[in-house]
Amino acid sequence: MEPPVRRGGGRLWQVLIGGAAVLVLLALCGLGAAALLTEREPQPQSTPTLQPNAAPPSAPAERLTLDSRDTDQAPLTAKELFPGKELKVGDGQSTYQVVKTQSSGSCAVAATGEVADLLVRLGCNQVVRATLRTPDGNHLVTAGLFNLTDKVSAERARDRVRQLLDERQGRFRGLTGTEGDGTGVLTSAPARVGWQVRGHYLAYALVVREDGTAIKAGDAKVGEILFDMIELHLSRGVLQQRADGGTAAQPTAAPTETNGTQGGSTGDDDLPGD
Repeated sequence: MEPPVRRGGGRLWQVLIGGAAVLVLLALCGLGAAALLTEREPQPQSTPTLQPNAAPPSAPAERLTLDSRDTDQAPLTAKELFPGKELKVGDGQSTYQVVKTQSSGSCAVAATGEVADLLVRLGCNQVVRATLRTPDGNHLVTAGLFNLTDKVSAERARDRVRQLLDERQGRFRGLTGTEGDGTGVLTSAPARVGWQVRGHYLAYALVVREDGTAIKAGDAKVGEILFDMIELHLSRGVLQQRADGGTAAQPTAAPTETNGTQGGSTGDDDLPGD
């Protein structure tokens, strides 16, 4: 005789299996609900923390161009070019004594003959210059900036001046100081000159020996003086500060390196300008 089937055990397994399925379903539902809550929960917004009394960040200064007086309208001043009685050049390694400064609306005061006429024809409306004594006391230099209409006119002046000096149809003038200060030699001694264009400006310098003697060809000291005045001070100093101040900006062009003479001095090949 077969033993009776225990049906209650089968129902027990069904209950257990059904209960497990419910637990699994609840677990899945719980994960889904957690996911929904995570998606709906707003993310915290990060807000910048400002230090007390801290100034808000400022926008960079607008940089314009030196190519024209239309964009670089502020006139030059003697104080801008030569602010004190001494001028330190090259990280203060060379100190020049400023003897006299001049700012003029007539560019012809700083040149003679066809050179003066050329500057006027090309729209030069201002020259700012100074006479300085070199650190060794053996040379005098007149240096400054001619303010022309635009870069094209400045480059025309640069290119034409060489021919005019070679043909002795004009020259740059030295700026003399007071009587007895030794600067009268600037109008009579053989001089070395150099010039360079940056934007609508023509930078120039004129060097003489204080004893009035001629400057020898290949004089390295005179080459250093011209480089100090034209490249380091006027271009990298004065005009670069004008650019960095938001008035105008453009890269510095390398100085033109050709002969530079007037008044009978012989030429060198390592001087800026002509």
